[in-house]
Amino acid sequence: MSTATDQTELGWTEMSPTATRETRRAHRINNLGLTEERFQVLPIVQGHANTSVMEPTVVSTSTLAPDEFDRNIPRICGVCGDKATGFHFNAMTCEGCKGFFRRSMKRKASFTCPFNGSCTITKDNRRHCQACRLKRCVDIGMMKEFILTDEEVQRKKDLIQRRKDEEAQREVEREARRPRLSDEQSQVIATLVEAHHKTYDDSYSDFCRFRPPVREGPVTRSASRAASLHSLSDASSDSFSHSPESVDTKMNFNNLLMMYQEQGSSPDSSEEEGSSFSMLPHLADLVSYSIQKVIGFAKMIPGFRELTAEDQIALLKSSAIEVIMLRSNQSFNLEDMSWSCGAPDFKYQISDVTKAGHTLELLEPLVKFQVGLKKLNLQEEEHVLLMAICLLSPDRPGVQDHARIEALQDRLSETLQAYIRLHHPGGRLLYAKMIQKLADLRSLNEEHSKQYRSLSFQPEHSMQLTPLVLEVFGSEVS
Repeated sequence: MSTATDQTELGWTEMSPTATRETRRAHRINNLGLTEERFQVLPIVQGHANTSVMEPTVVSTSTLAPDEFDRNIPRICGVCGDKATGFHFNAMTCEGCKGFFRRSMKRKASFTCPFNGSCTITKDNRRHCQACRLKRCVDIGMMKEFILTDEEVQRKKDLIQRRKDEEAQREVEREARRPRLSDEQSQVIATLVEAHHKTYDDSYSDFCRFRPPVREGPVTRSASRAASLHSLSDASSDSFSHSPESVDTKMNFNNLLMMYQEQGSSPDSSEEEGSSFSMLPHLADLVSYSIQKVIGFAKMIPGFRELTAEDQIALLKSSAIEVIMLRSNQSFNLEDMSWSCGAPDFKYQISDVTKAGHTLELLEPLVKFQVGLKKLNLQEEEHVLLMAICLLSPDRPGVQDHARIEALQDRLSETLQAYIRLHHPGGRLLYAKMIQKLADLRSLNEEHSKQYRSLSFQPEHSMQLTPLVLEVFGSEVS
């Protein structure tokens, strides 16, 4: 039995009210599934409505041809006043009256009105008098010539099936063209996300182990400094004990880690520190802690541990500050241009960084970089891939095996592009914007190195830096 849904399945199409006469004619032939010859023998219907039989509020404007129906007028069945589902057999009717007319015509039924032959047909009583209902169908223009023959019905079913098969084939082709990640790429992403989670504590609970931030007045060091540094050393050891590579002797990072762990034994300088750099001790501990986390992340990048120890160290020394800047975007707040790391004491403004010896020549482009990166709204997977690509740059100073490192970076870049195609179908420029951020980081790295050298040349300031910071930022990579 035909339903309203059948119209969609049959491939029936809607037509613009402004269509030409020829377009309307072709439209009706297509929707009815008729041949040109069959359509030509249909009688022309004009003014079949007889509004005297029904209430004015129930009768539809059946004097209009089907193609001239005003879409803004509520669709009311011209037979019984029920909600119409469209033009059926040349008239606007509901599904019930459409089926009644088709059955009556196919059976060549002959009905007799038990009353006076002028029953008012409504939705509630339309089954009471079949004779007047059929008469009403004819009065509004319904025509038996529009009823499909069995052959035409079969042809229409075949057409439906053919269209379904074609659509299924198109879907198969679309699926084949749809971007996807290879198993290897999916595994790389999963590994990097896990590495990030293991080496980035978004609760920032370890920050309380650093030398406390001092935003006003001179900085003094006391016995509490040694205690806090000892705690920091323990925390750093704990953070690496969870990684299976933490005892890897091929990674020649022991000198870096041991130097950092020994920072508590550095001699005191009593009260001789400069008051203008009151935040330097705290931020030096923060950066030192962050470097260790970057080392942990790097060791879990697929392929990184297969590099020589010399290349690993060269990559880390050159890229550490860039990866730290990338990671810090997670805590960057667009509303007030600050870095929020848990407790109020660990909410860092630009003024705090100036109190650690850095100038606006670094801080202005740094904030601009953070804002731009934040507005990219990167997913975590994209963020960790960008960090890994940044770290595995073959053009870093001191790198020996350029080809091998470039191959690792290319694999990560291809994975990032595949991920973007899959999750950002319209984001063709996203990859280019992300790579531009890496170029921005190079400029920031260069400015940071200049300011670090200026700071480290002053003994009263350099002695507040940790051994790991001095090792990573202070040594020229040959």
